[in-house]
Parts: sequence; C-alpha cells; structure tokens
Amino acid sequence: MDVGGSDGAIYVGKADLDAPGEQGWLLGHFRPPGDPRHSTDVEIKWGRHPKGDRRAKWVTGEQRTALLILISGRFHVELPDRTVILTEPGDYVVWGKGVDHSWLAEQESVVLTVRWPSVAGYKVPPPE
Repeated sequence: MDVGGSDGAIYVGKADLDAPGEQGWLLGHFRPPGDPRHSTDVEIKWGRHPKGDRRAKWVTGEQRTALLILISGRFHVELPDRTVILTEPGDYVVWGKGVDHSWLAEQESVVLTVRWPSVAGYKVPPPE
C-alpha cells in the first residue's frame, strides 16, 4: 500500500499492510526494479507470528548475514548448536554466513529481520 505516494525514489507505507504480500519482507531483491523497496544489498522483514508459528523448513547453506530484533512477544531462533530465546523488546541475535537456522514463536511475536545481501533461493513455499 502506497499511503504517501511514490515518485520512484520514495515509498511511504505501513508494514502491517505491505508485509503479507511477500511473507513479511518489505525490502529486497523480490520487489520490482524501479520500486524504492528493491535492493540486492539488503532485505528487511516485518514479521508478525502467532503463538506456535514455526518456520516450515530449516534454512541450510546460508550465504547471508542476518540480524533479528524482537519487537514484542517471546521468540526462539534455533541455530545448529543452541537456541537463542528473545524475551524482551530490543533483544536481538546476529548470525553469519554458513549458519543454518530456524525459528519458533513461543508467544505471539513481532520481529524485525535484516539480511544481507538480498539473494534468491531461500523462500519456503506457502502451505498447500
């Protein structure tokens, strides 16, 4: 939703309205060229997760770096050798290239994720 107008260089939106169209991703390679939200450098996700929501499949062969920040709720980031539990707004975890991961929303949660670079090949198909 372009609530403030777009002149090709500026986009004003609402994360809760724009995010569902790309499984939460607001900015990245998947947005059309010419859209101010198109980037091959970085991806940004606004994730709203109901209690019990779990990533459908582990990310393996990761070639990006990621930062996940808890906005609200209680959220688990599952890594190969440990699970990080984010419990307070502002708690965050960073993992780098080569670190497989998954996640689980222990409570209804809102998280902001930043990944770089933005590359294709990691999207989980929607449930049938």
